[in-house]
Amino acid sequence: MSHFLELSRLHKTFPTPKGPLTVVKDFNLQVRKGEFIALIGHSGCGKSTVLSMIAGLADVTEGGIILAGKEVASAGPDRGVVFQAPCLLPWYTAFENVMLGVDQVYYTASKTERRQIAEYYLSVVGLADAMHKRPAELSQGMRQRCGIARAFALSPKMLLLDEPFGMLDNLTKMELQDVLLDLWQRDQKTALIVTHDVDEALYLADRVVMMTDGPEATVGDIFEVNFPRPRNRRQLLEDPAYYQAREYLIHFLNERSHHRPAPRTDLPPASPKPPANGLRRFMNAFAAV
Repeated sequence: MSHFLELSRLHKTFPTPKGPLTVVKDFNLQVRKGEFIALIGHSGCGKSTVLSMIAGLADVTEGGIILAGKEVASAGPDRGVVFQAPCLLPWYTAFENVMLGVDQVYYTASKTERRQIAEYYLSVVGLADAMHKRPAELSQGMRQRCGIARAFALSPKMLLLDEPFGMLDNLTKMELQDVLLDLWQRDQKTALIVTHDVDEALYLADRVVMMTDGPEATVGDIFEVNFPRPRNRRQLLEDPAYYQAREYLIHFLNERSHHRPAPRTDLPPASPKPPANGLRRFMNAFAAV
């Protein structure tokens, strides 16, 4: 079976005053279409670096990324990105922030159709009555709802979420996890979330990918999450299997994350990537947002 997303022998090296530092090394992962992946690991292990390479916001030093049969070389609207901070333009309303991307992606649609798309996703995330407010008038949770609506409104091939709920209180976090799952289950868009929260990973994902500690971080283990969908948080917390799964992830983070697995020998050699033009990458990244 062909995979929707393939990461093959990814390396990411940064220059430092003391010489090159390889943050991610030999990172391999295959993701099925419609699958929800959670990427966990200790702070600084390179989780966000992997996501940034998939998003096209960071160059790949070696290896390759194939998404829907095409190599990822730069940022683009086929990948919707939700960051920890929603990065909204403060002089625009929530509606106008979403419309920025909608106008770019659906440029052949009528103005009314584009407006309906933005209004639909803002309503689904719970901002029907606040879509014409500016970010300063919205709570942190409401701003993040807007960021989620903006990402889904672009109808991307893949959704990338970089600790999107990390700055929120627990109650708001749980509410937005349910908003995210509700949106995802409508069309089961392929998704990858970076998180340090094992409970969040188990609640959202089909598989949890555990990264070893950096530098030279890689995939240390992969856990299949077999809880049925749609998921009910209360039922999940009453299931003994949930606590067994939770303990498995915590044990990896506490006891096994510092061990690198043996390198795979069934993959072709990694190939170095030429550096991308900085201005082109910046413009592509802005267009993706």
